[in-house]
Amino acid sequence: MKKTAILNKLENAGVIAVVRGETVEEAIKASNTIVKGGITGIELTFTVPNADHAIAELAANYKKDPTIVIGAGTVLDAVTARLAIMAGAEFIVSPCFDKETAKICNLYQIPYLPGCMTITEMKTALTYGADIVKLFPGSAFGPSIVKAFKAPLPHLNIMPTGGVSLANMQDWFAAGVVAVGVGGNLLAPAATGDFEKVTEVATQYADKLKSIRKV
Repeated sequence: MKKTAILNKLENAGVIAVVRGETVEEAIKASNTIVKGGITGIELTFTVPNADHAIAELAANYKKDPTIVIGAGTVLDAVTARLAIMAGAEFIVSPCFDKETAKICNLYQIPYLPGCMTITEMKTALTYGADIVKLFPGSAFGPSIVKAFKAPLPHLNIMPTGGVSLANMQDWFAAGVVAVGVGGNLLAPAATGDFEKVTEVATQYADKLKSIRKV
């Protein structure tokens, strides 16, 4: 039941913000400003130094909000996955599929979203229990590829990351994805300390999702 509940939170979130930063403090501040803008899915990457500390703080801060889902990104191995899960991560995202990471996520009933580019990689990921496959980088394909992947694997749940923007987000959802990952254009203002702008852009994404879903 735990895994199903988290998957529902991910699908409801729709837009998953890929958060990077130079420090724990910067990553936490960026995450908070994104949530303030209306995005409820946070993927805090392990490119952030001591990322597990940031995940632990965010997980504790948003524990009482059932709509917020905090996960870990750029998870390259099972050791890092377990570290993230112990810190409170509710989902694990990798740039590529890793068998041992899939196993550890299954053990703890945590959704695993591996990055895949080919139908073979996607089939392997499904075999090892991946409920959502991260199409990465999405910019290498575009929304039209979703139909091609889902033709032989109609039960495949896809989340494109990389190349998703306000301009093409509707096309991705129309193609049949369950969620989208956004990072670069959302977090760009944080590099110059303009966190108000981050909230503004997050609000634009949240509003766009509502428009697409006709909420």
